[in-house]
Amino acid sequence: MYQRILFTANNKTTILIRLMVGAVFLSEGIQKFLFPALRGAGRFEKIGLPSPEFLGNFVGAFEILCGTFVLLGLLTRLASIPLIIVMLVALATTKTEVYLEKGFWEMLHGSRTDWAMLLGSIFLLIKGAGCWSFDKMLVSDGK
Repeated sequence: MYQRILFTANNKTTILIRLMVGAVFLSEGIQKFLFPALRGAGRFEKIGLPSPEFLGNFVGAFEILCGTFVLLGLLTRLASIPLIIVMLVALATTKTEVYLEKGFWEMLHGSRTDWAMLLGSIFLLIKGAGCWSFDKMLVSDGK
């Protein structure tokens, strides 16, 4: 099971997806702590999520931890699962209102980063971390 989680293709270009996904999530997680009224608890309260203080810190911590793991290529498949959940919740809670108030095209325009992060995370879940990753080194050492 451990080998299946860590196994990754030898793709050298996967690092580009890892850098994009990891850096964005790491940055967003840090911002939830630096600017809680705008990016963390305050934002969660504004969109009506329960326990916004807890959720702001919880989501921020997961974004920092999982974003760092993705950047390093360490347990990448496991780290991508919470990130996929974060993006699905973000799309459901923030873009539904935009769709209802401003329409389909405005919703698509406002959610382009969300879709990129969701699809990048799904890619990493399917393909793994790629050539230059701790996952690759751990699988190579384990054989």
